[in-house]
Amino acid sequence: MLVALVRRPGESALEVVERDIPRPGPGEVLVNLKYATLNYRDLLTVAGGYGSEQKRSDLIPLSDAAGVVTEVGAGVSEFCSGDRVVPCFFQDWEKGGADTVNLQSNLGGILDGVATQFALFKPNGLVRIPDRMRLEDAAAFPCAGVTAWNAVVGEGGIAPGRLVVTQGTGGVSIFAMQIAKMAGARLLSTSSSRSKLERLGLADVIVDYTVEPQWSNSVLKATDQVGADLVVEVGGAETLKQSLKAVRTGGRIAVIGVLSGLRTELNLSHLVQRHVRLQGVTVGNRAHLTAALAAFAAAGARPKLDDRRFSLAELSYALEYMRAGKHVGKILVSLGEV
Repeated sequence: MLVALVRRPGESALEVVERDIPRPGPGEVLVNLKYATLNYRDLLTVAGGYGSEQKRSDLIPLSDAAGVVTEVGAGVSEFCSGDRVVPCFFQDWEKGGADTVNLQSNLGGILDGVATQFALFKPNGLVRIPDRMRLEDAAAFPCAGVTAWNAVVGEGGIAPGRLVVTQGTGGVSIFAMQIAKMAGARLLSTSSSRSKLERLGLADVIVDYTVEPQWSNSVLKATDQVGADLVVEVGGAETLKQSLKAVRTGGRIAVIGVLSGLRTELNLSHLVQRHVRLQGVTVGNRAHLTAALAAFAAAGARPKLDDRRFSLAELSYALEYMRAGKHVGKILVSLGEV
């Protein structure tokens, strides 16, 4: 089988090698992975950006994939050969809130990931794919889809008629747009590319932040000066100030990304006097993944996949393509036939 390896931190060490197909031991499930998708996080892990919080040598990268069970070990009753499955981002976080233990079980970081044609998983680290969902679509969910689901539904509690603000056209943001619309919410989206948002056709209001850097003004205008119920914050240091101005009294900001930096000065009066909830969101649990897959299947909705496709042998090029930021939606990597 083919496997992508990061021999040591740094993209120059990313290579695709041959390995023997593993066999499942007791309590293990062998999955033939068919498709993987990329997240911004993958750029960091390949470069060693998580430091001691990731495997430092011979790391199999990537966290999002989908495939078919080929064999199960002794004692496994939850799955059987032929089942279509998605691995969970956090292998040991089944339900409930995050804690130190379950956050130490992430694929493609602390644990080997899914840039491989076959991998072993524990049953509680897998979710069955709904019958009406394609494998390549299911592969988009474990990180970006679950993060957006947790932000909008799990932590955000969004209901019909509420206003959600999203930023940009990355994987999490597009998922958040789709989930917000499925929940019946209104959607205001910011981007440096109006054309990308227009192509998606999801936002009720589009704001080009290169033209209007103080985009919170548009949020207030769209809500008669009340503000947004939820801001899905992916920008980080440079956008958080606008998010605080844009959110309503009693509203929520789901902090997911730090694309523009890690450190910023906060006007704490915005939080205290207006009862704003600032919530960090780090993906989510197995129950979130199950719910997100079921919701999209029931609605007949599909995640947005970029038009360009890559093979496992082209993984380095796929990562460069993502870094260039020309994609719209998740970048798909075909893991190939054995």
